[in-house]
Amino acid sequence: MADSTLLMTLAKVIIAAAWADGSVDYEEINSLKDLLFRLTDMTARDWASLDIYIDSPVGESERQRLIEDLKANLKTEQDKQLALASLRALISADGTVDEEEELVYEQIKAELDHVGTGLFGSMGKLIRGPVQRRSETVAEQPDRERYLDDFIENRIYYHVRRQMENGELELNLPEADIRKLCLTGGLLARVAHVDHDVTQAEKDWMTKTLQEKWQINQQAADLIVDIATTDIADAVDYYRLSRRFFECTTEMERIKFTEALFTIAAQDGQVSYEETEEIRTIAYVLKLTHKQFIDAKLSIPREQR
Repeated sequence: MADSTLLMTLAKVIIAAAWADGSVDYEEINSLKDLLFRLTDMTARDWASLDIYIDSPVGESERQRLIEDLKANLKTEQDKQLALASLRALISADGTVDEEEELVYEQIKAELDHVGTGLFGSMGKLIRGPVQRRSETVAEQPDRERYLDDFIENRIYYHVRRQMENGELELNLPEADIRKLCLTGGLLARVAHVDHDVTQAEKDWMTKTLQEKWQINQQAADLIVDIATTDIADAVDYYRLSRRFFECTTEMERIKFTEALFTIAAQDGQVSYEETEEIRTIAYVLKLTHKQFIDAKLSIPREQR
């Protein structure tokens, strides 16, 4: 049986190949699960290290880095055949193989065909050593797993950081403030999303609040609000987000923030029971007293609560 490192590396290449046509569908994910069925001891972090690639498109340079990782982990001819068979199953999973998918498959196949396995292949790798196994160019290619902890702990920050690296967002703030900004946006979005319908009024209020609090421009605030209120929100661990917010704020900041949570809940005219209970849960994690929670609730007009 192939070892776990090879299977995990192969799984990442499979995901990267699945992105060749611009999307990853359910059939392709199921094909990936067939491969991972061979692994009996996958941890939550292992799953996250795969999910981070499913989360957003994998470009050519990042795919090449993953291919190099896979090549370095092929030890036998059986490993190579497993890799090629898994890739072929992946691109055929949805019943059609388009030109881009076939092109990516042939590219990967050509690279794997040149990998030496067996005794002489292993000796070659030993002689070259781990440093020379990958070129400096490949080593410098994108590696989103550098931010795996953020992907797990604060997915909104992870996406904001990716936007910054891609030149799509500029925030002239200290790192700690950017993290706190993302925590703020995430928890505001959580309350707005309780009824599964984030209204434009709620988005506008969030944008205005982030602009005033953090002195950022509207474009940056809009982008952060969009990140916090899209499908990303479904994958966010809000207990963990609340705990991180507690760790980087003062008691007075947490009190004022709880008032802000009630304010955004009231943007559609009325704070619902479900919204109140969600804020109560957040306030509990923020270690506010019952009185502090009630005082925050009383900060909005009577007719809205």
